[in-house]
Amino acid sequence: MAPKAGKGEYIETDTGNKVSRRAHILGTPNIILGGKTVIQADCTIRGDLHRTTTTTTTTATAAGPGPADGGGPAAAPTTTTTTTPSVAVSIGRYCFLSPHSVLRPPSKLYRGQWGYYPLKMGDHVLVGEGAVVEAASIGNYVEIGPGAVVGRFAIVKDAVRILPGAVLPPGMVVPAFSVVAGRPARVVAELAEGEWEGLDLRERYRTVSN
Repeated sequence: MAPKAGKGEYIETDTGNKVSRRAHILGTPNIILGGKTVIQADCTIRGDLHRTTTTTTTTATAAGPGPADGGGPAAAPTTTTTTTPSVAVSIGRYCFLSPHSVLRPPSKLYRGQWGYYPLKMGDHVLVGEGAVVEAASIGNYVEIGPGAVVGRFAIVKDAVRILPGAVLPPGMVVPAFSVVAGRPARVVAELAEGEWEGLDLRERYRTVSN
């Protein structure tokens, strides 16, 4: 009998996402993948860190005979509380998440409670090895270098290159067509005309296979 073929490194979804069997993805119902995204081994996505929306509905009960009619006490209204989880991490198309990178929704203290807010990532985003992202939003055609840290609630616009080891402080806004470096990070240059086209990840996606 011929030996069975071993399982490949990646699980491919109906929308073309390639997810390593060794990736650490928590809270999958709260994560949206736009399609044709690669998630490599030991990448961590914290979909379990999410906000919940609580809805309370009060339903009146049909009145029966009350005490004035010789019956028992009137029935109390029925209250139903429903808790719905929200999206924690949203990732666009043709994104590439390298080994040991971490995507974690940003969080803050609000009205005495610690809450998490969505992390939104656009298309053609490369997250380098060991990078940590806690941004509010990452635009399209963004390269985050190995070991870089994108702080809580940072906003990175389209066509941005974050150099290896850069540390973006919380709340930093990076304008489009920028090159960012340093600890703390700052804009050190602008992308040359047409350079952002090199951030297109379609060809890199095609090189990933089992």
